[in-house]
Amino acid sequence: MKKKLLFFLFLIYGCFFHGQSCPTLTYPSNGATDIPVEATLTWPKVDGISTFVISLGTTPNGVDILNRRTSNPIDFYTPPVGLPENTQIYVSIILIRDGAPAIVCPPQTFTTIDVTTPPACTSLNMPVANETNVDSTTEISWNYAPTATGYLLSIGTMAGGTDIVDDMDVGNVLSYNPPEDLPIYSQIYVRIVPYNENGDSAPCVEESFSTDNTTNACEPFFDDTLGRLVAVKPKIMFPDQIGICEDSGPNLISSPDSADGFRWFKINEDNSETLISNAIEVSLSEKGRYRYVAYNNISQSGQIIECSASNYFFVVASNRAFITSIEVTKPLGIRQIEVKTNGIGNYEYAIDDIDGPYQDDNIFIDVQRGSHKVYVRDKNGCGIVNGVAERDLTEEDFPKFFTPNGDNINDFWQYIPPKESGEIIIETIQIYDRYGNFLVQVDPTSRGWDGKFMGGPLPSSDYWFKAIGQNNVKILGHFTLKR
Repeated sequence: MKKKLLFFLFLIYGCFFHGQSCPTLTYPSNGATDIPVEATLTWPKVDGISTFVISLGTTPNGVDILNRRTSNPIDFYTPPVGLPENTQIYVSIILIRDGAPAIVCPPQTFTTIDVTTPPACTSLNMPVANETNVDSTTEISWNYAPTATGYLLSIGTMAGGTDIVDDMDVGNVLSYNPPEDLPIYSQIYVRIVPYNENGDSAPCVEESFSTDNTTNACEPFFDDTLGRLVAVKPKIMFPDQIGICEDSGPNLISSPDSADGFRWFKINEDNSETLISNAIEVSLSEKGRYRYVAYNNISQSGQIIECSASNYFFVVASNRAFITSIEVTKPLGIRQIEVKTNGIGNYEYAIDDIDGPYQDDNIFIDVQRGSHKVYVRDKNGCGIVNGVAERDLTEEDFPKFFTPNGDNINDFWQYIPPKESGEIIIETIQIYDRYGNFLVQVDPTSRGWDGKFMGGPLPSSDYWFKAIGQNNVKILGHFTLKR
């Protein structure tokens, strides 16, 4: 009997664990249509995942669009050059846990919109427009133009010039590395025209930057006094994603990096950039994509050269959690408390102490019996909520056997209210046979189950029950019907 019980619990726990591991797309939802080609794919965070691998294709488990690209952070992915239009896209997900086998999730699908207009113009990403002292060996990159399937590139040393690159179709890429170094001490003019099957939006604005002989100025150098390499560019520690509290005013974000100067840019819908701060702090109140630059000023040959490093980051909305349920269960005989929440924030959890320690996992394992207070804290500082795991159900709250033989002694099987209060703390009881077939639902306020199914008596055997109490507390157990 114990072997059967363990098998049954292992089966339930394994199905529960696998079902909770594979995330369902929150955007686009599975089966959605008319999805923009510039869509960012999002899904709930999965605790314990070290690597998230995503593939995109035009067939189930296909990789013809994207072949097993890792995503970090691991709750969204933005295809850098967008998605093909009017196409059914299949999303394949593989979850990697440290020291555990990979979890291959079932494919999900959505269909992109039919694009009927040319793409809008784009702008330089790096170097940015009007930047000075640019390294002559630089690679030129630009921002993605939504719906574009390719780009025409012209580069010259005068306005409207094409003496370096003449209207080259570089394809659906976002960068170009000139085969030769750009002229030094020169103004370089760049024109990028996105296109798709509907044409282009030319003429697009020409942008420019100036070069200097700074090839080595921003590279690390060996300091004889220190006996090691010294970096010139700032080391960026700013994260790839931050959250702002949706129900509060602007959030003041400060750079953790050490540098001579800073710039913060908002990426607009047309992929152009707007400077929003040139201080170490920036006030953010809108979700979206941003670019952060930290730079040091280096003196070389009597000139001040700016050596910069930058990265893009996303601002996502966050908020306090809403606790939907606190469940106390005993899978494999070990008592655990699971806190289920709704909300758009990134949450962490503590038990019995508001000061923590906090953990990312919403399940507390091997918890002592009794009442416990749990706390849910938004990692972005949007607040803490709490709830109580009341006195939980146990198998001792249910009879181990009953004898429905009509002698009016122990003829019904029913939940036993706790002696300390006599209060019914259970909502429903479901009874199954040993093969997992549902038999009957028992009202906890009734006399109980009489051992019959569809009016006929069931044989002596072991039966299983699942009880759901207040706060969605669940208990699984078994009992014996004797005749």
